[in-house]
Amino acid sequence: MANLLSGLEKFGLGNFEDEKIFEDEKKAEAISKGTAVKETAEEDLLFDKTYQCPVCDKEFKSKTVRTGKAKLLGTDIDLRAKYQGIDPLKYDIVSCPKCGYTTVTRYFNLITSPQASLIREKISRNYKASVNNESTISYEAAIESHKLALVNAIVKKCRVSEKAYICLKIAWLIRGQREDLDETANDYKDLVTKSETEELEFIKNAYEGFSAAVAKEEFPMCGMDESTMDYLLAALACQCKQYDMASRLVSNVITSRVAKNNLKEKARELKTVILQERKEN
Repeated sequence: MANLLSGLEKFGLGNFEDEKIFEDEKKAEAISKGTAVKETAEEDLLFDKTYQCPVCDKEFKSKTVRTGKAKLLGTDIDLRAKYQGIDPLKYDIVSCPKCGYTTVTRYFNLITSPQASLIREKISRNYKASVNNESTISYEAAIESHKLALVNAIVKKCRVSEKAYICLKIAWLIRGQREDLDETANDYKDLVTKSETEELEFIKNAYEGFSAAVAKEEFPMCGMDESTMDYLLAALACQCKQYDMASRLVSNVITSRVAKNNLKEKARELKTVILQERKEN
């Protein structure tokens, strides 16, 4: 798995580096209008939300983006949302500082008793909390916490779609981190190459996982309907240079009777990208 789960030693969980993700599957700058608009600081868009851990019952706080405060600027071709002044992806994770139970926010309370037992046995026993007193979360810390969430997902034997979703979010975070790199740094090109390689590995895992999930799980899946999933898989397939599959999936969206018009428009744009990349490669 190319050490995709590296960097978790600080949590006492370095022994998960060789763990398979899919064990059972297929072995804006501030906008001005006449006068300058003061840019909102990232910490001003956050608040501490209280959670109670379903694994160890500890109550703790986690930084959360205030609803409706972040301004959407647009989305990448694979549906990664981009906001002004903040990347909410960094805060879409909840991690218990006592037992190490960590997951994407939408799944935090969706854990069974047998799964909680697995977390206590394989995560909590060795977990070392990492204290972060910063007012915001860095990309590095966000990537680490999402990798920790991926380990938790593997341990509790969750749905394939959940593991794929976490892989996709890690890929997006790596992309965001790359966009934040200092272009004047001496090692900028090397860092970009390394970042692109790591992002692609997580994209491939997300593609593999979602492809397996659509064959056995029901919709909505990770908050997406079937048409949205077809579009996302087409975008991921394109990034993995699986152009035949990408073309087939994007055509499904364009000709769908239930897909929304804005999704169909994005699918037409993606079709153009697929044709162009296919020609170039």
